[in-house]
Amino acid sequence: MVGPHRDPGGVPKGGGSPLTALDALFNPASVAVVGASRDPTKPGGLILRYLLDSTARVYPVHPSVSEIHGVRCFPSVRALPEPVDLAVIATPVDATLRVLQECVWRGVRVAILVAGGFGETGEEGRRREEEVVRIARMGGMRLLGPNTLGVLVPRSGVDTLFIVREKAPRPGPGPIAFISQSGAIAVTRMTAAAWEGIGFHSFVGLGNRADIQENELLAYLATQPAVGSAALYLESFADGAGFLDLAREVSGRLPVCLVKAGRSPGGARAASLHTGSLAGSDRVVGGVLRQAGVYRAYDDEELIDVAWALACAPLPRGDRVAVVVSAGGHGVMLADFLEAKEHAVGLRLANLSEATQERLRREILPFASVANPIDLTASATIPMYERVLSIIEEEPGVDAVLCSVQVEPPGLDERLVDVLTAYARSTTKPVVAASVGGEASLQVRRALNRAGVPAYPSLWRAARALGALVERARRLHPERFGARAP
Repeated sequence: MVGPHRDPGGVPKGGGSPLTALDALFNPASVAVVGASRDPTKPGGLILRYLLDSTARVYPVHPSVSEIHGVRCFPSVRALPEPVDLAVIATPVDATLRVLQECVWRGVRVAILVAGGFGETGEEGRRREEEVVRIARMGGMRLLGPNTLGVLVPRSGVDTLFIVREKAPRPGPGPIAFISQSGAIAVTRMTAAAWEGIGFHSFVGLGNRADIQENELLAYLATQPAVGSAALYLESFADGAGFLDLAREVSGRLPVCLVKAGRSPGGARAASLHTGSLAGSDRVVGGVLRQAGVYRAYDDEELIDVAWALACAPLPRGDRVAVVVSAGGHGVMLADFLEAKEHAVGLRLANLSEATQERLRREILPFASVANPIDLTASATIPMYERVLSIIEEEPGVDAVLCSVQVEPPGLDERLVDVLTAYARSTTKPVVAASVGGEASLQVRRALNRAGVPAYPSLWRAARALGALVERARRLHPERFGARAP
């Protein structure tokens, strides 16, 4: 094999940008797509098309095609006009070693290996994986994968997901950084987030973690001001002790949420078959995650729900919640989800003062309820909501507001979103919303989420998200709760 950064004649070919490997992964100025194709059914075809929408300079690489989509194509990585920051390698597994050697020679900072057929397939695949890592390390190049979707950075348009956008829309820019060991979990959850108007800072698919793994990604993301929370789906830890040490270090400034799948014996076996690595002991995992300040979610829905609330909303000063609804049944259910002994989040309904209740009586209809939950009934109006929220703001016994936002009553419409958004931006109390139903409720949630007010399609999910905010506040500020941090 030709030595790193040298051509057969011995001429050095180093260079590249001054970016670190992870900078090059998240914010590449230049990208090569090796295995580029005009065929939209091939990974190299989709990846090229999506990357052409990004802010990076994109170089298609194909041995026998002169141009694709009007962009000049290069016959090899060696022929590229500059050492690119990122190479996305979408060639068959048999061609990977040769392409990696060319990437090392050309001074590529980091390569994404899309193909499977490596460590997840058995002994031969593990030997192949060890060889690609050896080649990369010899040349100072980093690897993501193999067997990975790669990265998505909505703000810059970097998108290496070989999943059809029309079937799986990408989330827009936002504060959640998502790291996943499963491509399928990532795609379905990001599609759901896009549907709901929830924004992502980035996504990274770990694949087989032959080189780049979750710990260094989390450490990097914790330094990025635009990241509001980190959400991780893992089936095993690359370095469990290192993860816990890192989480203890960063969780005070960055909320870290984790699904550790493979909790059951059957799940652990499935995780081992899926990723080619062993799952850690769930008994050990649960306690130490709590001590490290990590919020442990138990499914991918909860993972993103909680990460979204933690990224958007301020932390409450206590656990006393004002519930505002226009439907009595919603108020009853939310009260249960807050306070019940089972299937609840362990919060308290705020006790509203007599003065506050008297002010509320003057603003709402006589048959409406001023006790908490505050039920405005189906006769609610937008000005009524606005005045009630203003009164709640002045009640010192309220730490957070949980609001059911339904626009079906005749006196309510989409302007209610503006009222709630304005209130959320004016207060230091967290505001979490639920809007349950069909198209009208979906539009409400999208508008609220895009405005940075966490909104959910079920009452339980909204209550659970608020519970996570209180849990984090209790850990970081135990003096507010009269107890020590866990």
